Amino acid sequence: MAMSFGLFSTSTLTLRPQVAVLPPPSPTLRVVRAVTSSTVSQPSAGKIRGIMKPRKISPEMQDLVGVPEISRTQALKEIWAYIKGNDLQDPENKRLIRCDEKLKKTYTRVNGVLCLATVIQDHNSSSHSRRRITITKSSDPNRGKPWTNHRLSPRGQQILQTLIHSHSIHLDHIFDHPPTSSDVLAIIKGLGFNQKYDLALSVFDWVRIWDRDRKGEEEGRVPLLSGSTIATTINILGKAGRVSSAASLLRTLQNDGFEIDVYAYTCLITAYATNGKYKDALSVFHNMKQDGCTPSLITYNVILNVYGKMGMPWSRVTDLVESMKIDGVFPDLYTYNTLITCCRRGSLYEEAVKLFDQIKLAGFTPDKVTYNALLDVFAKSRRPKEAMQVLKEMETNGFSPTTVTYNSLISAFARGGLLEEASQLKTQMVEKGIKPDVYTYTTLLSGFEKSGKDDSAMKIFEEMRAAGCKPNICTFNALIKMHGNRGNFVEMMKLFEEIKVCGCSPDIVTWNTLLAVFGQNGLDSQVSGVFKEMKRSGFVPERDTFNTLISAYSRCGSFDQAIAVYKSMLEAGVAPDLSTYNAVLAALARGGFWEQSEKVLAEMKDGRCKPNEITYSSLLHAYANGKEIEKMNAFAEEIYSGSIEAHAILLKTLVLVNSKSNLLKETERAFLELRRRGISPDIKTLNAMISIYGRKQMVAKANEILNFIYESGFTPTLTTYNSLMYMYSRSENFQKSEEILRKVLEKGIKPDKISYNTVIYAYCRNGRMKEASRIFSEMKDSALVPNVVTYNTFVAAYAADSMFIEAIDVVRYMIRQGCKPDQNTYNSIIDCYCKQNRQDEANSFVKNLGDFDPHVSKEEESRLLKRIMRKWP
Repeated sequence: MAMSFGLFSTSTLTLRPQVAVLPPPSPTLRVVRAVTSSTVSQPSAGKIRGIMKPRKISPEMQDLVGVPEISRTQALKEIWAYIKGNDLQDPENKRLIRCDEKLKKTYTRVNGVLCLATVIQDHNSSSHSRRRITITKSSDPNRGKPWTNHRLSPRGQQILQTLIHSHSIHLDHIFDHPPTSSDVLAIIKGLGFNQKYDLALSVFDWVRIWDRDRKGEEEGRVPLLSGSTIATTINILGKAGRVSSAASLLRTLQNDGFEIDVYAYTCLITAYATNGKYKDALSVFHNMKQDGCTPSLITYNVILNVYGKMGMPWSRVTDLVESMKIDGVFPDLYTYNTLITCCRRGSLYEEAVKLFDQIKLAGFTPDKVTYNALLDVFAKSRRPKEAMQVLKEMETNGFSPTTVTYNSLISAFARGGLLEEASQLKTQMVEKGIKPDVYTYTTLLSGFEKSGKDDSAMKIFEEMRAAGCKPNICTFNALIKMHGNRGNFVEMMKLFEEIKVCGCSPDIVTWNTLLAVFGQNGLDSQVSGVFKEMKRSGFVPERDTFNTLISAYSRCGSFDQAIAVYKSMLEAGVAPDLSTYNAVLAALARGGFWEQSEKVLAEMKDGRCKPNEITYSSLLHAYANGKEIEKMNAFAEEIYSGSIEAHAILLKTLVLVNSKSNLLKETERAFLELRRRGISPDIKTLNAMISIYGRKQMVAKANEILNFIYESGFTPTLTTYNSLMYMYSRSENFQKSEEILRKVLEKGIKPDKISYNTVIYAYCRNGRMKEASRIFSEMKDSALVPNVVTYNTFVAAYAADSMFIEAIDVVRYMIRQGCKPDQNTYNSIIDCYCKQNRQDEANSFVKNLGDFDPHVSKEEESRLLKRIMRKWP
């Protein structure tokens, strides 16, 4: 049976084709992978070069194709015609070829594998003029050693020293006789090593012009400018961050008629990628293919890495791998490691495991980078158990864990909410003599912040500083998020200013964090302001920024603006990823748009993006906000039964949505299931429990949860205090609502509208209008604008006490303040009139409504009159 091991299970996509052995008709026959017509590129217009250019070939290849010169693409066509004409395809699997004697002579074995693309290169006479050996960092004998000038001739050494040490340089005088091509290469390398980038570029331009002006003068003259020199110069400029100069150099060479080879293109692509200009890197990649230049293994590896950095959909990554196969390029271990890294962004742990298995099947041995990359995927996927299994295999195979290894493990446990285990791993790494770095501390700090344990987060920060570990921008971003999420905006902005004092600079994540914090707190004007300031600071919005803006605006209730951001993102050519879909789903969920949410989920499942636990969490919120309790319960049963993996996030979400829907029994079931599975609840989950117990006036239960919060080291949030204020505002002990409000202020937390409205309600409900008015004044003094709920509370209280003049005065005042009355505003007054059998006054109120509310509609007046009729049969 013929077999071919590849990266994917589909029959048409194999990364590393193996030579399959078929039952003989003859023991001398070989079997190779078929080359289809789809592997042949069409030549581009203009000068013929690259794989389109005809070249001399070996006698064996001439015997096969019948001509002395042929292009690589045409050779593929001729070989394919020969295979079909001589019926050499295997009848059961036409991708396999039975080689006859003539075809066998044209093949050589590369890493144990035969490939037609490689064969053509081997039998192309010009290909022997330039053979390169790819040296990885681990196998490079010169790694870590200083640059030496031993490759320079004595004259070349003299020129280099003159260039390095002279203040006034005239290249025409220094190069009075043109140096050799090898000296030119070594001189430019030497100047790059000594960081004389402008001088290296000047030497390159001098040599380029020399070659250009003498082109065709002497037959057989060897140009001074070689492909290696071009590639080296581009590489030097890229490492110096001068990518635009590198790109300009390449364009100039093309205009001068120089043939740009794969190594020069690859160096420019690498330069763009290293400097974060991923779109430009892809543009160069597409241009080189259009110019007929076949990408090399290194080129594909760089582009795969770019795809990973850009968060390209997995389908795009696999398409690129197929293109790589078509070009006859074999993946190496670096390719597989890069592909595993690409799985991180979408939390594609299953795909990463398949890749890991394929590495072994392809004959490679996983290295430390492989294991660390796989650990990182499991960390992003919140799978600590699987991460520990990788660690065991890694150690069994003789690889000692490093700081990077432990950081990935700590991240896996921290993301999974297992903070004690994460802290134990830090202790374990210290015991093994591995020093925690800034990422270790920041990962733990971030984990404690997300769980609501601010004190523990600050202890980690203090420990970090005591250990002499300087915080980086990631640390500041985590602290900014912590203070922002707690409403401590003063502390948050102090940290923002401290970034520069500590020698750091705000990065794109800093700005995204500020956008997220203000969005979460419903401050849409601040969201827009931060976004403008971010662009003024020179930051270009990228995918994460768009994702954050979608989430921020939807949290502010600006759903239309959130969708507008999504459309702007698509117009900007930014492809949506898993985080984008999840942000859109979260926006839909807040509006209760469950039908649209189901459509987005179906679109994701159709291949756009693999859903994860965050996706399903948003769907549950959509059901809850859309009052689709039956659908929510049915989905919950799928989680409990295991049809959908009962991830910690989904169990916590079930607590949240059932609490929000006021379903006590279902909320307690989800919470108990969470505890039964040994999953530590976070502060949001605990807040949801306090909220539902508070609404049900189960004071003892609420205090039980509150005590657990304190005993477990959690930091109560504003939501915690608001839930407690709500509970007491409906009880006989209503004055305790204000006591909690004072406690919030003492802790430096800024109360929100809900806080003040709750305390106002507590006093209004008990007829304490003077105290309610005092809290109202405090609310305005704190720069919070009272909303319709605030005013409706006063209107309802006055109307209930038959103080209709005061109630109507409140309505007049709210209208003057720009707050539009809603149906509840007028319902309160009408209902109280009716309760007191004052129908005429109720009708008169509606008749004169337009006198103080000029915006009231005829439909609203009609609705109120009908309401009076129903209340007064």
